[in-house]
Amino acid sequence: VQLVESGGGLVQAGGSLRLSCAASGSTFSINVMGWYRQAPGKQRELVAAITSGGGSTNYADSVRGRFTISRDNAKNMMYLQMNSLKPEDTAVYYCNARRVGPLYDYHYWGQGTQVTVSS
Repeated sequence: VQLVESGGGLVQAGGSLRLSCAASGSTFSINVMGWYRQAPGKQRELVAAITSGGGSTNYADSVRGRFTISRDNAKNMMYLQMNSLKPEDTAVYYCNARRVGPLYDYHYWGQGTQVTVSS
């Protein structure tokens, strides 16, 4: 599975951005996709996740109500709509895909896209 993010950039506080993740390869095997972020000096953290059918989503408390995760399986795309951005949202955002089974849990990562929110 290969993942490529796009859509990062510089935005003022209160603004919006939409991140996109294009998946290719053995995408049929993916169970869960998500967005993670890592700010300088901090650990990578889960921002939002969505199941393969899109029926279940999960958000970090810090972004719930401001960010929306979605996916288009027909296009092998995943999105993160980010509204009401705050300076503390500044980080490198990574697309993640997981293949989870009874005896395995494989993670695939994109290269990351920088999001910078100015105050």
